[in-house]
This record gives sequence, structure tokens and C-alpha cells, in this order.
Amino acid sequence: MARIINGDRIAKTAQIRTGCAALIWNDNKTEILLTRRTDNGLWCLPGGGVDPGETVEEACIREVWEETGLQVRVERLIGVYSSPNRVIQYADGNRFQIIGLMFAVEVTGGVLTLNNEVSEFGYFAPAEIAELALMEHHRERIVDALADQSVTFIR
Repeated sequence: MARIINGDRIAKTAQIRTGCAALIWNDNKTEILLTRRTDNGLWCLPGGGVDPGETVEEACIREVWEETGLQVRVERLIGVYSSPNRVIQYADGNRFQIIGLMFAVEVTGGVLTLNNEVSEFGYFAPAEIAELALMEHHRERIVDALADQSVTFIR
């Protein structure tokens, strides 16, 4: 189970891992696609770690496909997130400071499908997202996406 641990410069105790997340709007651009994780039951944006030998764009496309069954095209970078005050700790005890990139993506094909990482998915309006049990670092990313700023956020 993945859990987030916060603390002043806690990332000094962790390894660095690059990750990505995707912002996927519904057709009306009024609701955002979220997935519910099987390991901790929390909602999150589709995404995950960058594998050796792939670009961050390739990782984003792959992770969305693996977690949702959707084919996407990356449109733009929304933000870069690297807080040294937050780590993700996995069930095996490994801790990572995530250098996360959030991309706006466009769906080009596929069908939403559940898998061993995702127990549920849905499109949610911003007001609904505020009430969900959401991975806290994804809440910040969604707020940034809703700001609809043309300049990339760096946090």
C-alpha cells in the first residue's frame, strides 16, 4: 500500500523517482477523470513512474493506457512537482521523493477498463473532487490545472 509521509525535508531519507500524471477532461471539459487505487482505496489522476529508456511523454501515454485502457496524446505540461517535504512509502518500505510532471492529454481512442491497479474510475466535477478521498499531492495538481494558466507551474 502506498502512503504519503510529510515532514520538513523528509525527502533526504528517500530515493528520487520520476513520475507523471495525466489530466483527462470529459467531452464537455467539465469533469476530470480519476481512478481509485486498489492498494490504498484513494482516488488519483492516472499516472505512474517513468521506466528506464522512455521519455516522460512515453511514460504518461503508457501509464494512462495501463491504468485506464485509454489511448492519449500529450498536449502540454501543466506543472512540475518536487516537494522535499513529502515522500511516498510503499508496502515494501521503499520511500521516494517524486519529481512529478503533470500533463494535459487528449483521448484519441480506447475504452475505460478496470485492472489490478484500478478498482473504479469516473469523471468528476471540481466540486465533487473536493469531497473525495484523494491522494493529497494530486489535489494540488488538480487545483493548478483548474487555474488554466498558460505558464507551467513549478512547485
